[in-house]
Amino acid sequence: MGVLGTKHLLNIEDLSADEIYIVLDTARSFEEINTRTIKKLPTLRGRTIINLFLESSTRTRISFEIAAKRLSADSINFSADASATQKGESLVDTVETLDAMGLDMIVIRHSYAGSPHMLTQHTDAAIINGGDGKHQHPTQALLDMYTMREHFGYIKGLNVAIVGDISHSRVFGSLAPGLSLLGANVTAIGPKTLMPAYPEALGAKALYSLDDELENYDVVYMLRIQQERLERSPFPSLREYSSQYGINLERLARMKDEAIIMHPGPVNRGVELNSETIDIANNLLLDQVHAGVAVRMALMYLLLGGDQDGIAA
Repeated sequence: MGVLGTKHLLNIEDLSADEIYIVLDTARSFEEINTRTIKKLPTLRGRTIINLFLESSTRTRISFEIAAKRLSADSINFSADASATQKGESLVDTVETLDAMGLDMIVIRHSYAGSPHMLTQHTDAAIINGGDGKHQHPTQALLDMYTMREHFGYIKGLNVAIVGDISHSRVFGSLAPGLSLLGANVTAIGPKTLMPAYPEALGAKALYSLDDELENYDVVYMLRIQQERLERSPFPSLREYSSQYGINLERLARMKDEAIIMHPGPVNRGVELNSETIDIANNLLLDQVHAGVAVRMALMYLLLGGDQDGIAA
């Protein structure tokens, strides 16, 4: 077990507030590395990290791959298209086969909630949850909190609205409890058809109108409408949804001057955000992408036994 009090990162609740700050502080230490001409450290040389992505992804997989390579780990991508699971092999069979090759870490992304936890019972490798079904996406929450902290200088006391498809969002499932743990005030906003029964269980109060308290928020975090996860049509049309819950120029004008807009990506232009809004709004969309590499470097480093004093200059 490394510096963190856990061998794995399966849920954001695996970390205490102090441990979250250790991750964020360590990520900041790696920021300078990512601005160098040669962006590489020997920190994890000889370690092997598998990206086991059995659900389609581009930016998350690439972010993990870059993070591992910048720490000099051997990074191997294992995608659904190349997986023996398409030939009938179970996830457990696949992991036990990979484990026999002497892995140090597996980053798993899977459409079924609980898959990362199941893996811990069949391998000695450290496991990072890269997103499991509608459950959690803890590294996304950490990079989002890192982005907020770098922008404002603090998280405690921030008023954060998370807007959209709350029920199907693993981003909400990790970000809301993480922010709440660090003392932010979290509000979940969306239509009743996309709201879980008890969002307060994850540290958020519920509102059904974006317009009710728009002037109060420091961060407006727009969730992607995930049409691939919708079992039925929860609203009349995307146009209707956008008119009620999208950020347009009128709503942008009502927000605090210092308020920021965030989004986990990719953005459905014209749905969560209008194109003109993206172009002129105080948004941190690219900051979030940039933060993803540093945060994932920090997690790999800390979970595999690093300490903050051991980061090479």
